[in-house]
Amino acid sequence: MRRQVVSAPGRVTRLIGALSLVLGICLGGGCTDHADNPGDASQAPAAQWFTEITTAVGLDFVHETGATGKLLLPEVACGGAALFDFDSDGDLDIYLINGNQFFSDAAVAQTPINRLYRQDPAGHFVDVTAESGLGDGGYGMGVAIGDIDNDGDADVYVTNYGPDRLYRNLGDGTFEDITESAGIDVPGFSCSAAFFDYDLDGFLDLYVTQYVEFDPDLHCFDQAGRRDYCGPLVFTPVHDLLLHNNGDPQEPGFTDVTEQAGVSSAAGAGLGVVCEDLNDDGWIDVYVANDGYANHLWLNQGDGTFREAALMMGVAYNLHGQPEAGMGVVAADFDNDTHVDLFMTHLAQETNTLYRNVGGGAGFTDITGRSGLGASSMTYTGFGTAALDVELDGDLDIIVVGGRVALGDPHPNSSVPAPWDRLAEPNLFFVNNGNARFEPVDRPVEALCGRVEVTRGLAIGDIDSDGDLDILISNVQGPARLYRNITPRKGHWLIVRAVDPSLRRDAIGARVTVLCNGQRQVRTIARGFSYLSSSDPRAHFGLGDINRVDRIEVRWPDGMRELFPATDVDRVVQVTRGTGKRQP
Repeated sequence: MRRQVVSAPGRVTRLIGALSLVLGICLGGGCTDHADNPGDASQAPAAQWFTEITTAVGLDFVHETGATGKLLLPEVACGGAALFDFDSDGDLDIYLINGNQFFSDAAVAQTPINRLYRQDPAGHFVDVTAESGLGDGGYGMGVAIGDIDNDGDADVYVTNYGPDRLYRNLGDGTFEDITESAGIDVPGFSCSAAFFDYDLDGFLDLYVTQYVEFDPDLHCFDQAGRRDYCGPLVFTPVHDLLLHNNGDPQEPGFTDVTEQAGVSSAAGAGLGVVCEDLNDDGWIDVYVANDGYANHLWLNQGDGTFREAALMMGVAYNLHGQPEAGMGVVAADFDNDTHVDLFMTHLAQETNTLYRNVGGGAGFTDITGRSGLGASSMTYTGFGTAALDVELDGDLDIIVVGGRVALGDPHPNSSVPAPWDRLAEPNLFFVNNGNARFEPVDRPVEALCGRVEVTRGLAIGDIDSDGDLDILISNVQGPARLYRNITPRKGHWLIVRAVDPSLRRDAIGARVTVLCNGQRQVRTIARGFSYLSSSDPRAHFGLGDINRVDRIEVRWPDGMRELFPATDVDRVVQVTRGTGKRQP
């Protein structure tokens, strides 16, 4: 935390603490610097775990902020990425969010737009933006994917600094902008968003995080009196939005129920969001990473309302009772006890934070210190994050991508030109050694973490259908990058797609459990996590040396439980609601 001088026309200069500004200067190369730690896994000879295939597959997106030197906050908070199958051909496509010249007074020949890339049968990505209708020209922040009309096609919601947009998938490779007809009226500074069915009526609703009342005429300075980016605490925080799906598949629409649902009762600078049943009562809750403010946990009351309970549940603050600069968030079972935990990324001089779910609806406890995720993250600012079993050994590892939000000395290994080299930092990768104890690695993931850039968005999915999870990242004022997972495997895998045929779509919110030799692994069918991004919703399991799954259990979003029979491994399995053995 540092003191920040703030000025604006007609205002008196004042000092305000801004948690979202970074003091630390990152000096290490690659992901981390562990040369003095003989016990570090990164010191063992190892083959590369990822290879960058961006250019080889034709992905040529370069993000543009439209920066003019005014150092405006939205420039360092954007933009997101999505992996989803928009054309229902069985492979994952890519959608990337762009900025524009919103803050510039100069005329431009061509306005930057978001881009859609279709994966062809050969595994190349073809830019189909023009014909798709997804070339949104707003000042893009993030993206949420969900089938809003239950027609089997994935629709797209774009969050902007400025009015958000909703695009309906017409099923023929094109999208229609239905923002106005659907009743979407979301101005301001939106960040992450996620689709989920909070009232269990079969139609996906939408939660949108809102950041602050940004004032471009407000200027901030560091302790030396130099102009710098403002942090969130110098602006007025705002509450998030909850949009209820009206349930008309012919004319999709949403109603803003923020106030009646209780979500307007607490304001914060919302960035990341995840929707998950966090107290195991059968209703999907919402957890929000707030930047510099206490985080919010909205417990679903089952009657259309939510109760804010982050403090009661132990996830409002860190172990020391302090608010942190929450950026990205992921919900996953890191210790394989079948309870879903929470992991959040933060600023430098704060740790990334792991909250362990103690089970039984009793809440969470901060186990960052003993997890190994604390000290190694304090030098860096994290944004996008994901949990994935990179080597298929049966536990979830963690990737964190990021970059500063305040100007520092240029990073010595920066891969980006000035002035962005003053924000650049390496990405981080942590291997789970079992029971949620993590070890940072660098050398095996040099391709993924060796480039020192300003990274924000992160999405994961199996782009090449080989059974492991690949990684898509988006950079501020730089190229998106796609990494293929080539990690030497320690075991087998299983991918489970859970489908409700009556809804004609993936059962978002369903909880999938695989049982093997008396062991259980739990995953949730979800797209929305990380930061500003959307991922493949299918449940991915690394199985170690287990060569057959004894059974699959599914708790569908409405609470119905079904048991599905044993299956071979190293394959994709679809479980369909109504075809399993119903359980009490």
